Amino acid sequence: MKISREVKTAILVIAGVLFLIFGINFLKGVNLFSSSRTFYVIYENVEGLTPSTPVTISGLQVGNVKDITLQDDAKLLVTLIIDNDYSFSKNSKAELYDTSLIGGKSVAIVPALDNAELAKDNDYLLAARKSGLTDLVGEKLAPLQEKIESLTNNADSLLLNVNSIFDEDTKLSLKKAIASLDQTISSFQKTSNSLNGVIESNKENLNTTLTNFSNASGNISKISDSLAATNFSAVVNNLEETLTTFNGVLADVNNGKGSLGKLLKDDKLYGNLEGASLQLEQLLQDMKLNPKRYVHFSLFGKRAGDFDAEENQADDNGLNVDVEPKTTN
Repeated sequence: MKISREVKTAILVIAGVLFLIFGINFLKGVNLFSSSRTFYVIYENVEGLTPSTPVTISGLQVGNVKDITLQDDAKLLVTLIIDNDYSFSKNSKAELYDTSLIGGKSVAIVPALDNAELAKDNDYLLAARKSGLTDLVGEKLAPLQEKIESLTNNADSLLLNVNSIFDEDTKLSLKKAIASLDQTISSFQKTSNSLNGVIESNKENLNTTLTNFSNASGNISKISDSLAATNFSAVVNNLEETLTTFNGVLADVNNGKGSLGKLLKDDKLYGNLEGASLQLEQLLQDMKLNPKRYVHFSLFGKRAGDFDAEENQADDNGLNVDVEPKTTN
């Protein structure tokens, strides 16, 4: 049977239309020859997500984004086509994430291992969003920006205060101070040069002094070694024994023991000493008044006379006789 030209043309047109439909759906990520499942996710913001974007599970592509529809409440309904037969819980999340550093979004199914009911065709999944590099940088830069702004404000205040301090008078005073500092440095340099000259001229004396000082240090070291070798413990023990003995002697004196203790503590001995002192004083007074009573010397055997307290000679009857010197004409 011969096929007419019109039938051939119709068959070609129908095949082209079918191929066009298949190609359009293929570009949209829909495979008409596979048993795919459809899931829906509602996002507040898809942040640049486009249709035909791959949908992955643990990094493996299992489908594509079929469509994105703007709803009346300004939310976005995203239709996902899953070609893989992998089953996951209906509590699983459809997480938006960055595909590269320069932008672009994709959807990753994060299975919920909670043993809940499995997700079925036309079910709604939970929406989630994973922070990308831009978000992380923004989170880190936000506090840094606040600190920079605060630092800038403080710097502005500091500059204003500095400008208010450095007026014309202050600048003039600073110039004078810098000039004085320059003169001081010059004077110090001259002094340093003079000191270098003095040191250079007295180098031999300084060397001799340092040598003597080194010898003295050696002698001191030897003395220190000698002192270190001395048995200080024996000296300290002897000193402690001496102090103990001396303390015992002082205790005996305080208790009235021994001659010194009796002398200090015995009132009777003190009274005897006081009486003896008084008798000695009377004896000396009598010897002064009557020296011949104690010392007698006479060539003719004449008895010495007595004297009173005023050193007048008394007669035999107890009468005083005034002795006047004889005068010769």
